[in-house]
Amino acid sequence: MSSKRVCQLIKLKPSAEAEYRAIHSAVWPSVLAALERAHVTDYSIHYYAPLQLLIATFKYTGADYERDMKTVAEDPETQRWWGVTDVMQETLVDGAQGSGGEIPWWAEAEEVFRFEGKA
Repeated sequence: MSSKRVCQLIKLKPSAEAEYRAIHSAVWPSVLAALERAHVTDYSIHYYAPLQLLIATFKYTGADYERDMKTVAEDPETQRWWGVTDVMQETLVDGAQGSGGEIPWWAEAEEVFRFEGKA
């Protein structure tokens, strides 16, 4: 089974930067467990302050990405987490209403290059 890398983008409201950093310094264990059950590994979020841009990357190692992401979206604790974090963000996707909706809240970026050197 091969893995898939995902890169997602969203804007962070400037007024929410401190709160966003604080909540992500102690992500709820139940949210992390839901990601782990959905075969998500190596997840990180970076912040590019000049554009207030959050850039998330992760590796997906499962066999059915859409199904696993739907399972994450149906998790009650993840939904509660998104209720806290979504209000700190501004989507880049037209028509998106929030995390877990029909239209993705985070924009997904296309991979155009990858280099995997020897570890």
